[in-house]
Amino acid sequence: MAKEYIISKTDGQCRSCRKRMQPGEEFVATVREVDEGFHREDFCLPCWDAAPREEPATFGVWRSRVPRPQEKKKLLIDDELLISFFERLSGVDSPAKIDFRFVLALVLMRKKLLVYDRMDKLPDGREVWKMHFKGGTQTHEVINPHMDEENIAEVSRHLGEIMEGQL
Repeated sequence: MAKEYIISKTDGQCRSCRKRMQPGEEFVATVREVDEGFHREDFCLPCWDAAPREEPATFGVWRSRVPRPQEKKKLLIDDELLISFFERLSGVDSPAKIDFRFVLALVLMRKKLLVYDRMDKLPDGREVWKMHFKGGTQTHEVINPHMDEENIAEVSRHLGEIMEGQL
């Protein structure tokens, strides 16, 4: 059974001024870590420029454009943002966030940005993958939660919801 990840969805309004954002309008989206999971907030450019909302728990900030109704959904994932999410999830102990970090590691490996070095076992029997970024020397540890394909697909879907900028 797939786990549920609580990720707030946008309501199509600026978080500050509550103005409804129109198709074609550029906006800034943020994702913050909260107790329940991840919280997404969108801001119109005037509000963002007046008072950026980058707080310590902010995992990512990106600009996007409200799609026009006839446009297909586009998922453009910035490598820097993926790496930032991955690094900020280092050392988490919540099962949902461990799963999320594992899927991010798989995405980064597929993009040939993260390289698998070896696997070690923790005293409790869990597997930890030792990895490094291409061209880097720092070792990153990723717990393998032994997710099935359904769980990986669910986490990937939520990652897409966070990143796609669709309203």
